[in-house]
Amino acid sequence: MENYISLLLFSVIAFFLVKGTFFVVKQQTSGIVERFGRFNSTRNSGLQLKIPIIDQVVGRINLKVQQLDVLVETKTKDDVFVRLKVSVQFQVVRSKVYDAFYRLENSNAQITSYVFDVVRAEVPKMKLDDVFVRKDDIAIAVKGELNDAMQDYGYDIIKTLVTDIDPDEQVKSAMNRINASEREKVAAEFEAEADRIKIVAKASAEAESKRLQGQGIADQRREIARGLEESVEVLNKVGINSQEASALIVVTQHYDTLQSLGEETDSNLILLPNAPQAGSDMLNNMIASFTASNQIGEQMKSKNLKKGGTEAEKSS
Repeated sequence: MENYISLLLFSVIAFFLVKGTFFVVKQQTSGIVERFGRFNSTRNSGLQLKIPIIDQVVGRINLKVQQLDVLVETKTKDDVFVRLKVSVQFQVVRSKVYDAFYRLENSNAQITSYVFDVVRAEVPKMKLDDVFVRKDDIAIAVKGELNDAMQDYGYDIIKTLVTDIDPDEQVKSAMNRINASEREKVAAEFEAEADRIKIVAKASAEAESKRLQGQGIADQRREIARGLEESVEVLNKVGINSQEASALIVVTQHYDTLQSLGEETDSNLILLPNAPQAGSDMLNNMIASFTASNQIGEQMKSKNLKKGGTEAEKSS
C-alpha cells in the first residue's frame, strides 16, 4: 500500500514536472519567458523547454498583421462636422518583441490616441470637399506620425487607410441637392442648345424656302415677260403696231381677270375709274362703278347657280 502511494505521488510529481518543462508556442506567435520575475528570453513557434517552477511563460505576442479601426469625429475648415473611419494595419517587429511586450501596456489605445491627434490636426485645415479628394494625404500623415511614434515600441505601421467619410445628415442632404441642381443646370443648358439648333435649322429652312420662292416668282415673271414679248412680235407680223398690241394684251388680261373672279360664287367685283377726278364727280363715278360691279357679280352668281342646277338635272 505504501509502495502504491509512493508510486502515485511520484507520478503526480513527474506529471507536473513534465508539464512545467515543456510548452508549445503557436505559429506567428512569440512567447515571453521570465526567470524569477525577470525577463529571460523570447521563444519562437514550436515545442519549447523551460525550467519548472523557476521559469514562467508570462505572455505571448501576436506576430500577425493586425488591423485597428478608429472612428474619429472632427470639424473641417468650413465648420462641417464629419466622422472619419481610419483603418491602421500594424505588426510587431520580431526583433523587438521585448519592447512590444514590456514598454507598451496597451498598443491599441496608444495607436488610437495618435490617430485622433493626427486626424484632428489635419482635417481642420481642409474644406469638406478637400477631405474627400485628399483622404490619401490624411492617411499618409497618420502613417508617418504613427511610424515615428510606434517604432520605439516595437511596432511597424504597414498601412493606414481612410475607409469612410461620413458628414452630418443635413450636410449630405445639402450636397445631394447641390449635385441635383448642377445636373438640372447642365440638362437645361443641353435643352436650350437643342432648342437653339431647332430655331437655327427652322430659320435656315425658311430662308431657303423664301429664296426658292423668290427665284420661282422671278422665273415666272421672266416667262410672262417673254410670253408678252412673243405676243407683241406675233401681232406686229399681222400689221398691229406695238402700242395697239400692248393695249390688246391689257384688255385680254382684264377680261381673263374678270372671268377668274366670276368662277368664285362668293366673290364681289368693284370697278374704279382709271382717270383721277375730283369732287362729287369722283364720288358719283365710284358709286356707279360699285353698282355696276355688284350687278355683274350677281349675274355671275345666278349664271353659276343655273349652270349647277342644269348639271344636277342632267345627272338625275
